[in-house]
Amino acid sequence: MLVTVRQTVKPALLGLVVLLLLITAGPVQAVLKIEITKGAVGALPIAVVPFGNDDGTNIAKIVESDLQLTGRFDALKRENMLEKPVESAEVDYQNWRILDVEYLVVGQVKPSGNGGRIYQFELLDVYKQQRLLAFNIPVTQNQERAGAHYISDLVYEKILGERGAFNTNIAYVSLRRQDDELLYELNVADMDGADPRPVVRSAEPLMSPAWSPNGQRLVYVSFEQGRSAIYIQDLKTGKRSLVSREDGINGAPVFSPDGRKLAVTLSRGRNIDVWLIHLESGRKQRLTRNPGIDTEPAFSPDGNHIVFTSNRGGGAQIYEMDLTTNRIQRLTFEGKENLRARYSPDGKKLALVTNDRGSYKIAVFDLASRSQLVLTEGRLDESPSFSPNGAIIVYATQRGSKAELAAVSVDGQVHQRLSDLEGDIREPIWSPFVK
Repeated sequence: MLVTVRQTVKPALLGLVVLLLLITAGPVQAVLKIEITKGAVGALPIAVVPFGNDDGTNIAKIVESDLQLTGRFDALKRENMLEKPVESAEVDYQNWRILDVEYLVVGQVKPSGNGGRIYQFELLDVYKQQRLLAFNIPVTQNQERAGAHYISDLVYEKILGERGAFNTNIAYVSLRRQDDELLYELNVADMDGADPRPVVRSAEPLMSPAWSPNGQRLVYVSFEQGRSAIYIQDLKTGKRSLVSREDGINGAPVFSPDGRKLAVTLSRGRNIDVWLIHLESGRKQRLTRNPGIDTEPAFSPDGNHIVFTSNRGGGAQIYEMDLTTNRIQRLTFEGKENLRARYSPDGKKLALVTNDRGSYKIAVFDLASRSQLVLTEGRLDESPSFSPNGAIIVYATQRGSKAELAAVSVDGQVHQRLSDLEGDIREPIWSPFVK
């Protein structure tokens, strides 16, 4: 169910910290375009042969694009293939060795007998002439792309030994013009930007989306009543619930790992602090008590800590609070400003925005060594979000006069643009692993 809100009252400015949301007008297209701008050295040569009896889903192309997106694989172009087998018995390994292909994916589509289909695929090691994987994947109608992403996950994990994150989603905020009016949309799409689905539409700004741990709800900030308010949207039922609409600022909501609480930014008593909202009771619990601005909280994966942005020491920097002792320590010292930190899925790193000589870039901060690695070269990069396997960070960037999405590997070797050709897209957030 889609929630549509129409209002004409303009919201007051938040004025929390820089980089809250910088959206400009422009029409958007339905599907994001992915472009690898820098790949990892030594990407693995792989070929994904078109599946037999594929009647339009283009399974092989989806798998090929998924693997190519990581920068860890170099996929052979179809026009260079010397043969197009659909099962291992048809493979002439010599043909693929000539093309320097190390791994080969072949498959076909078969009817399941109940109106569905079965994706039958094999992963082959060309030089060892061995079958590494063989699966039959049943799919029903509207599961075709999910089935292809699942093949990508299996191939990725078998070859690299890491869990794939292709069968996940991203949420993001976009702005488009409709009937001479600007329309904000909170969208959910496949991780590759395909199949975008609008969740909320509003004539007033939407911002700060965040996923629940089970991937079934989104929390976000809306200005539809002329002031900021925090809502939770159930993606299955379409039910929406108001969480907080206090005077002043209601912003930067994130779920706790158990899904029972939100950490948010409120301005009770004219001071901007981080609060907890206990969702079952509605009780609000103040966490920070400082005259400075405390905002942009994020929970550690175990729920025992939060990080947040604060200017209590002068410029904006990242602080961490132990929720069992209430002890707060400053984490970042390198750079003029550091903002909007998010924990990696294993809790060992932070992705954050750093002010690097006047440009805002994405960096990774190692919690053990306290070292910081700048990953991007943009002028205005913001809103970093880890993939659920921790391998990639998606973020928003400004390219010319256009806002778009981009992604970078955690080591900075692989760079990608997920660009909408005509519009502005902001505040991406990667979903957790879901079934």
